[in-house]
Amino acid sequence: MKNQWIVVGVAVMGVSLTALGAAAQDPGPQGAGAAEAAQSHAPRSYNPIKWVKKEPNTATVQPDAKSNQDKKLTSKLQMRGLLPPNADLRDTCSAIRGLDECVAALHAGHNLGLDFNCLRSSMTAVHSSADIASCKATGEKAMSLSKAIHALKPDADAKGEAKNAEKQAHDDLKGAGS
Repeated sequence: MKNQWIVVGVAVMGVSLTALGAAAQDPGPQGAGAAEAAQSHAPRSYNPIKWVKKEPNTATVQPDAKSNQDKKLTSKLQMRGLLPPNADLRDTCSAIRGLDECVAALHAGHNLGLDFNCLRSSMTAVHSSADIASCKATGEKAMSLSKAIHALKPDADAKGEAKNAEKQAHDDLKGAGS
């Protein structure tokens, strides 16, 4: 008996909410000004996530987007010996997806004594004839930094070295204003 009353109560509530919802809908203005009136009061989107403007993540933007900061970062990396004096950060990082990954690979190569071209070719799976000849292990698939380190130097603590290089890269990017 109690279950029947619950079912009846739910049914009555459903019918009443449906009736109230239909009555609350206003057909809006009719005629020539209907489209203008509908646009002036209607929100652009009902999704609140779309209301917030998103700025691009500067750590993953390619270096050509911010030339002044690139020059600052290039000179900083050249002073530390991570980039050769005549190298440009844009050219060096062109094949790597993000600037943060490229700077981390530069640090990892410098810290472990690995050739950056080998790291880059392992991380991107883009190989030139010079890369393949001088590198020990290059795969057909792109690898993460830690996997590329492990492939090129199996006795190193690849995860720890990758984490250290990523922290150094983060500090460099933060210091250069990127």
